[in-house]
Amino acid sequence: MEAFEQFVALAMEAEGLVVSGALKFDVKRRTRKLAYEEWQTHGYEVDLIGARSDRLVLATVKSFFGSRGVVADHVTGAGGYTSWYALLNEPDVRDTVVNTAAERFGFRPDQVEMRLYVGRFAGGANEVRVREWASQQVIGAGPLAVIGAEDVVATVRQVAARKQYRDNAVLATMKVLAATGALAPVVSTSGAVE
Repeated sequence: MEAFEQFVALAMEAEGLVVSGALKFDVKRRTRKLAYEEWQTHGYEVDLIGARSDRLVLATVKSFFGSRGVVADHVTGAGGYTSWYALLNEPDVRDTVVNTAAERFGFRPDQVEMRLYVGRFAGGANEVRVREWASQQVIGAGPLAVIGAEDVVATVRQVAARKQYRDNAVLATMKVLAATGALAPVVSTSGAVE
C-alpha cells in the first residue's frame, strides 16, 4: 500500500469501515478486431476496499504529490485518455466491477459506493471539472464521490488526536509531528484550538 493510501485507509476506518488493500476484478471485453469476434479479460485494480454491514466502498487513490496532479481530461476520458481511469470513466468496466464486488462480498449493487481520493489536482479548473463530472456519474449507490487530501488529513488528524495507542505508521508520524510542533494547531469551528 503506498503512503497516501495509508492515510486514506485511516480516514475510511474512521467511518467504521473495515479496510483492505488492493484487489483486482476481472472484466471481459471485446477487442477491436473487425475480421472476427475476440474477447479478452483484463484485471482492473481497486486500490482500497472498505466494508461494513450496510456499505461497500471501492476506492481509487491517486496521490500525484510529486507531479502535475490529477488532470480532468484523464479522469473523464476526454481526448482518448480512458485507459488511465477506465475503472471510473468506462461504464462497462465500472458496472462489471461494482456488480462483481457486490456479489463477491454479499452486498447489493445499490450498497456499493465508488470513490476517487485525490492527493493533488493539476492546476487551473481541473478540480472543478473532475468534481462536476463525478457528480453526474451514478455508480452503484450514487454519484462518484471525490475526496481531496485536505479532507483526508483532517480526518486523520482527528484520529491521531485520540489518546488511545494504536500501532500505525501514519498515526505515529502525525503524533511525532504534533509533539515537535511541526503541525499547525487544529482550530475547531467554535474557534477553540485543539
